[in-house]
Amino acid sequence: MAEGVEKALRRVVRGDVDFSVTARALTTMDASNYRRVPLGVVSPRDADDVVAVLAVCRVRGVAVVARGGGTSIAGQATGTGVVLDFTRYMNRIVDVDAESRTAVVQPGVVLDRLQEAAAPHGLRFGPDPSTHSRCTLGGMIGNNSCGSHSVAWGTTADNVRELSVVRREPDGGFRERVLGRGWEGAPTGLRPLVEGDLALLRTGFPDLPRRISGYAADALLPENGVDLARFLCGTEGTLGIVTEAAVRLVEAPRARALAVLAYADESAAAEAAAGLLPLGPLTVEGMAADLVRDRSGLPKGDAWLFVETGGESAAEARARAEVIVRAAADGTTDSLIVDDPAGQRALWRVREDASGTATRMPDGTEAWPGWEDCAVPPARLGPYLRDFRGLLAEHGLRGTPYGHFGDGCIHVRIDFDLLGDAGVRRFRRFSEDLAGLVVAHGGSLSGEHGDGQARAELLPKMYGPDMVRLFERIKDVWDPDGLLNPGMLVRPHRLDENLRFAVLPREPVDVEFGYPHDGGDFSAAVRRCVGVAKCRTEKAPAGGGVMCPSFRATGDETHSTRGRARLLHEMLAGEVVTDGWRSTEVRDALDLCLSCKGCRSDCPVGVDMATYKAEFLHHHYEGRRRPAAHYSMGWLPRWLRVVARTRSAALVNSLAGVGPLAAIGKWLGGIAAERRIPRVATETFSTWWGRRGGEARSGGDGPRVVLWPDTFTDHLAPQVGRAAVRVLEEAGLSVALPPTRVLTYAPDGFSAVADTLTARRGRVCCGLTYVSTGQLDRARAVLRRTLDLMRPVVDAGLPVVVLEPSCAAALRTDLPELLPDDPRARRLADSVLTFAQALERLAPHWDPPRVDRPVAGQTHCHQHAVLGDAAERRLREKAGLAGELSGGCCGLAGNFGFEDGHYDVSVACAEEQLLPAVRAVGEETVILADGFSCRTQLEQSAGRGGRPGRHLAEVLAEALGEVRGVTP
Repeated sequence: MAEGVEKALRRVVRGDVDFSVTARALTTMDASNYRRVPLGVVSPRDADDVVAVLAVCRVRGVAVVARGGGTSIAGQATGTGVVLDFTRYMNRIVDVDAESRTAVVQPGVVLDRLQEAAAPHGLRFGPDPSTHSRCTLGGMIGNNSCGSHSVAWGTTADNVRELSVVRREPDGGFRERVLGRGWEGAPTGLRPLVEGDLALLRTGFPDLPRRISGYAADALLPENGVDLARFLCGTEGTLGIVTEAAVRLVEAPRARALAVLAYADESAAAEAAAGLLPLGPLTVEGMAADLVRDRSGLPKGDAWLFVETGGESAAEARARAEVIVRAAADGTTDSLIVDDPAGQRALWRVREDASGTATRMPDGTEAWPGWEDCAVPPARLGPYLRDFRGLLAEHGLRGTPYGHFGDGCIHVRIDFDLLGDAGVRRFRRFSEDLAGLVVAHGGSLSGEHGDGQARAELLPKMYGPDMVRLFERIKDVWDPDGLLNPGMLVRPHRLDENLRFAVLPREPVDVEFGYPHDGGDFSAAVRRCVGVAKCRTEKAPAGGGVMCPSFRATGDETHSTRGRARLLHEMLAGEVVTDGWRSTEVRDALDLCLSCKGCRSDCPVGVDMATYKAEFLHHHYEGRRRPAAHYSMGWLPRWLRVVARTRSAALVNSLAGVGPLAAIGKWLGGIAAERRIPRVATETFSTWWGRRGGEARSGGDGPRVVLWPDTFTDHLAPQVGRAAVRVLEEAGLSVALPPTRVLTYAPDGFSAVADTLTARRGRVCCGLTYVSTGQLDRARAVLRRTLDLMRPVVDAGLPVVVLEPSCAAALRTDLPELLPDDPRARRLADSVLTFAQALERLAPHWDPPRVDRPVAGQTHCHQHAVLGDAAERRLREKAGLAGELSGGCCGLAGNFGFEDGHYDVSVACAEEQLLPAVRAVGEETVILADGFSCRTQLEQSAGRGGRPGRHLAEVLAEALGEVRGVTP
């Protein structure tokens, strides 16, 4: 059937029709517990395309599901028919009218784009879910989304004026209709249906601000203005397909302040929330300590309310926040008012990331949505939470509530066991009991995210059989063929079927990495991606985030962290992706992963796609010929050592400068033709160290440190190593390099060969290039040799200073995860320090030279993701290097930007933050880039405004009076 449907659609649709394995795999899931395999995906260009799709699918009896950002948590963005993806083409802001305070948008518009368009007029769209950077207006309308500001500005339904909707006509065809107030445009059978059940509609709906469950048929009552647009909000694409929306905009406060109120627990916070509403806050958000990775910026307590206030000035906003703090003082353990925008953004990120951090309990146990957003009257929230906690304990479950306390809406992820039959049965029993509890407190089964499959089966508990039958009759009037998103809201699928985990292997998959945070189970690692899609942001996150540069460069879900995780999930399932580790679809999706590790820190659930990519490449090419780049750049340490041993650096540099020869070499090595081959140093850092006299010349008598001669510093940028030695010694530290033989350590240095029969010469290596190309057997061998060489360093507990951030990150993470059974691996990993960390911890009283110049450049993506840059920030501040470095990824990312076929994406990544930041500053500004890749990208981007970058060690050494590149 799929082939016939695809051919029919291609004949009539101008947009994209994609029935490929990749397209289907990407859309099997949203952010819920559910999974359905679609026939294919269509990206319509306009309403005519939507009409054409519905016509084809009606004739063939194929269901149609509308999808935006795919962040729905109840399963309503999945289906077995044709998925309509509105994000590719129907994503325009048609108009913003400041005078009438309205905007006209297409359904694929991401909320943040609308906010940016409205901001110059002092306006904004009121509702703002935590997924605002990637959720679409169409999805918000389908689910009647709310967000943190609903106490001030209401739900999506409160802010929609008119909807253009493609719906079925009496003759069986489809047509776009504009629906607002009044019966015009409604199906002919709807008015008599409503007027025949007025009594039920007037008495059958609970009165609370977050009643999202079921059809809002009471909006069709005459006393409510017969508001068709409001009624359609929250119908989850089951009645018609929205193609355009006219929405209301609200005036944005000129200034804001954030009062953070601390409480002993979330029940105390919940009790207090409703009492703050008369003071007119913009938000009353609550969360508990279990969801907070770092409490350093929060007042002391175990739960918090985030209460935002607005005003015409910062003083007015702060004054209102102070009123909130005084009013709440009797019940709080501490409080804090934050009025600077950066500080507020940092705190809101803590709250917004809760949907991801909640998926792991404090002990690492998995937790899942399903009862994500029940709502009760705000005044009942405290008692409801106590009963909810009791119900969890009764079922032997755990979960940490958070969410919109001011609206009585609670989010929670619960540690359901959805992998086994017994756990699924408990999931059902708990769901039935919780539905009864919510109703007993006068609440709604859904307070924000819609019913979908997760809750629709239990709507009779909330509404009773008569109202549910009315919902079914409404569905039949609008969609008599059952074409639109079947199984949602009415005649629903069972809440315990179509679970996404049922298809995964029950036994652990044989893998190379240890996956310590997932019990060694690769399937559990892949399950980390629950679909919140923070990786799908169209712009780099504020505050120096990295994830996900390839998605921002391409705009293609395939090249997002979530997209790749979906393909890996389907690879393990074996239904859509059927050739396992040999899958070309998974390989192609991972091809544009830069291995930047940004997702390891920026993803709320800690997905580590760089590791998954290395794992996949290892298995994919096992026993097979690899791409040329894996040999040329994956084996880079080996080739550079050969050059150093044969003293042929000058010859290599000369040959690389001959155009035709360089072109041939790049073609043979799988290197992008647009790239220049970096020059090899004629004297390595290690050779300079030996010629200088090594440890005998190391001047400081302070703590001993071992300076790691990584491949890039040793062979390609030895000036960085020389500068680091100069600064470390100036700070009083005694510097050594790792042994090149298996040695013992004595207080006066490395000495006698431990065992002359087994002693081996060699160089330490972090194995990074082998890991990034998936040559994990080779990486493991290199790392074992390194551990042998570093044995005296590890035994002595000496700190190891690593100048190249990517190498430091590999030692911190890849080393112990590839050799989890070797205790030396963890000990070496724990000894690794960055240049700034070493100075801060080992020479705390040393003051760096004052440079007193502005800086620009980039924090290395691996530094951001694994190592942190707090010490670097403090060192720059002490040296008078003022300014912030950009986030994102430089786009070169080790071998990635050099590989053939990656150049355009590599440059696009650089153009996102790094190059604009460098172009925007004057010549007096110091360009900092501690990573060799970042410096190379800058150097090779001179024609686009790039400028040479330097390692922080070079800048400090120069300020100490060291002429750059001159031997001390």
